[in-house]
Amino acid sequence: MSNASDTKEQPQPTPEPSLHAHDSARSKIRTRLSNIGEKVTTRHGWLGDYDYAWLCTPTLPVTLPGRTKRVKVLPPFYALDADLPLVLAMTSGLQHALAMLAGLITPPIIFANALSLDASTSAYMISASLIGCGILSLVQMSRLRIGGGYYLGTGLLSVVGTSFATLSTANAIFNAMYADGTCPMITAADGTTSRGPCPDAYGKVLGTSMVACFLEIGMSFLPPRTLQRIFPPMVTGTVILLIGASLIGSSGIPNWGGGSNDCQGRPATGFFALCPDIAAPRPLLWGSPEFIGLGFLSFVTILLTELFGSPFLKNISIIVGLAVGCIVAGACGYIDNSSIKTAPAITFLWVHTFKIRVYAPAILPMLAVYISLAMEAIGDITASAEVSKVAVVGKQFESRIQGGVLSDGIGGFFSALFTVTPLSIFAQNNGVIAITRCANRNAGRWCCFFLILFGVLGKISGVFLAIPNPVLGGVTTFLFASVAVSGLRVLSYTRYTRRDRFILAAALSFGFGDILVPSIFTHLFDTVKAGKGLQGLFDSITIVLSTPFLAAGVIAVVLNLILPEEDAADAAEDVEVIDIEDQKEKE
Repeated sequence: MSNASDTKEQPQPTPEPSLHAHDSARSKIRTRLSNIGEKVTTRHGWLGDYDYAWLCTPTLPVTLPGRTKRVKVLPPFYALDADLPLVLAMTSGLQHALAMLAGLITPPIIFANALSLDASTSAYMISASLIGCGILSLVQMSRLRIGGGYYLGTGLLSVVGTSFATLSTANAIFNAMYADGTCPMITAADGTTSRGPCPDAYGKVLGTSMVACFLEIGMSFLPPRTLQRIFPPMVTGTVILLIGASLIGSSGIPNWGGGSNDCQGRPATGFFALCPDIAAPRPLLWGSPEFIGLGFLSFVTILLTELFGSPFLKNISIIVGLAVGCIVAGACGYIDNSSIKTAPAITFLWVHTFKIRVYAPAILPMLAVYISLAMEAIGDITASAEVSKVAVVGKQFESRIQGGVLSDGIGGFFSALFTVTPLSIFAQNNGVIAITRCANRNAGRWCCFFLILFGVLGKISGVFLAIPNPVLGGVTTFLFASVAVSGLRVLSYTRYTRRDRFILAAALSFGFGDILVPSIFTHLFDTVKAGKGLQGLFDSITIVLSTPFLAAGVIAVVLNLILPEEDAADAAEDVEVIDIEDQKEKE
């Protein structure tokens, strides 16, 4: 006889399968397709409420007499995932691509010149830089949960480009390779020497980068507060300042004068007796007034664009300076169009490849580069969050920093596979967001599309490669100075207590010393007899000491960790004294 409990435990009829889950998925697909259809078939979907006339209207630096100053009405702000009109998405994406274009083409051009690579390889390096940065920017803008509360990417409009931090370090590495015989030196009949082509050196920088990137990947899993404590604004600002300052001296100004290669020394004879070389269309002595004038024209064009240009042109003033300089240089016969003729119409990654190897003396310097990239990423992500009007404190913001640093590190590994040097988040794109009031990631995706398109169209790389050195120098000098100013801006967050001033002075002693006298540490271990392994360590130390921002960064980090913090009352009193002195000077 069954009891009540037995009756309750009888199995119930099996319910019929529900179609609600499938209906929900189908409903979402239908809704998305409907939204896409509405966007591409309606005027509002294409144009929205944005004031495109404002974006393209020239500005005047002063108000004309008799005219009242108009109140500026700004366009609406488009947040990260807002519904963005198609035209605005494409226009803003193009602005971002053009704003970062000069920064993307400059490193491969400098690398190619430093290693005396042929035009075909040089053009490919530019294309690879554009394509690789477009692909990896998509990763950086994502916000993929990878488990354990960790993310990949910032979830912001954070685009990445070839890092300027690598330029100074790579230059020191290349110098070491030519010095130890890894790269060939060519001796002319008159006894003068010049650098021979050395694509293997570029492959060794890429291989070393693939190994060193795991340091930044590991750093991304540290608490962001720990990273900010190890690398406060005083350290990061010093590093960024010296990156910009050293590039002005090693690349910007030398190219402005005619070239940063062997012609800079104005040898009496040989292939580099004139700049850029004696085979150029109109070669001249380094520092000739014609070269200085071309660079100055590009530089002044940037200034005039800032004075009179529309918001759209102000964001791409660097490209405007390049365009005007190239037009005048072409009319005067300074442009060699052979690179345009030899460049393929269509190209992609791995058309040219390099022997990926690890150069042992470069490991230590490249590790320091990735530390600086992590420091730079923290500052740039903070700036991107501020201008995008999202929180800059709290767990979500800290996860953006963690995801951004991780994406930077992983991007360093894949960029090497893409034959591109390490990448970093580009700070200048924050200015584009601030002016256009568009922080939407769809605009960033269009930016990536344009970058990849520019890279695939090989003739565009040939055009960039044909830019005369003085024009490139006039533009990049301004570009590198902007990097230095970014460092000063970060340093402005420092309170400048006695401890801060001491650390900064010690770091800048090495940094500015390297910039002003680049050869000071070159011969440090020349008289020391050592085995191969120890010699590799000596070469690493020499490269670090010969790279201004690395030497200064090491000093700043070490002193920041070992010097005791000042008493809060003493620090406040010190700052108050400074403020009183400043006030007296103003009075």
